[in-house]
Amino acid sequence: MHQKIKDLLEKYQSLNQKLNEASSRGDSSSIQSIGKELGEISGYFDKANTLKKLDSEIEEATTLLETETDKATIDYYNELISADQPLLNELEDSLLKDLELQDPNDKRNCIIEIRAGTGGEEAALFASELYRMYLRFAEKKGWQTEQLSMSEAGQGGIKEVIASIKGNGVYGKLRFENGVHRVQRVPATESAGRIHTSSASVVVLPEVEDHEVDVNPDDIKIDVYRAGGPGGQGVNTTDSAVRLTHIPTGLVVSCQDERSQLKNKHRALSILKSRLFELEQLKEQEALSSQRKTAIKTGDRSEKIKTYNFPQSRMTDHRIKESWFNLSEILEGDLEEIIETTRLKLLSENETE
Repeated sequence: MHQKIKDLLEKYQSLNQKLNEASSRGDSSSIQSIGKELGEISGYFDKANTLKKLDSEIEEATTLLETETDKATIDYYNELISADQPLLNELEDSLLKDLELQDPNDKRNCIIEIRAGTGGEEAALFASELYRMYLRFAEKKGWQTEQLSMSEAGQGGIKEVIASIKGNGVYGKLRFENGVHRVQRVPATESAGRIHTSSASVVVLPEVEDHEVDVNPDDIKIDVYRAGGPGGQGVNTTDSAVRLTHIPTGLVVSCQDERSQLKNKHRALSILKSRLFELEQLKEQEALSSQRKTAIKTGDRSEKIKTYNFPQSRMTDHRIKESWFNLSEILEGDLEEIIETTRLKLLSENETE
């Protein structure tokens, strides 16, 4: 078994021991810190533990073969080794690839932004469906979601929505959703039955802690205004909406969902810091573009990455040239296989460039 996998198992055992010690002391700060670290590697532990069991079975069978004389027993152990060894090799290769290709930001929570693109009302409806799809996926994964800002359109559509998603490895799972998502279908308002093409853009940002991005208050222009559109009592009657403009970069963030101006300002600042963090990450990626074209594969928001074809019940990812023909289930949040297949293929392509 590879040393990296042995180290992972030892780290997991060590962290569990430290967690028990912290629990017995009632050290809530250490419990939270250790628990977070355990959560970051728990996704790899099941694979590593299965590997350990297979490795032990093969080692034990090999040792017993050295002294065994009974032909039937020898055949049994040889068959056991023949069956287990390919499984062990495949599982080990898969886990090592996961460990080698992980991004330092993969363990972070994320902020997801969805905006209606070309297509008017139909694009707004599609943006709403994408938002619901990701919320359902998050629910299936046991992640926590919080809507930070929304600008609604008519007929249940949305012009823009920004949400926070928290959980183990959220950003690592969702970061390849960045880009333009296109829908092809006959709108309900289309009397001639013609298929229309509309689009929505998805941006996934790693969520950062306040201390990780230093923003000079003098670089931020703050505007407050009365929130527009539907809202609860007080939302539309006070100047609670906040617009932040980061003067050096020109980035603009608006929040109006909360009744409190202070809460809207805090949310807007959190989104701004995540966008500034992403800008810095993209600069670093561009500096390495001659060796690795990660920004193109993962972060180009103008790139058409997926098409949702309703007449054929098909979703196609154009980056990996693969299609799935269960569109209704996909829109209900059945995304695990798609996301994992896409993630591994794109990461492998980046590593070979």
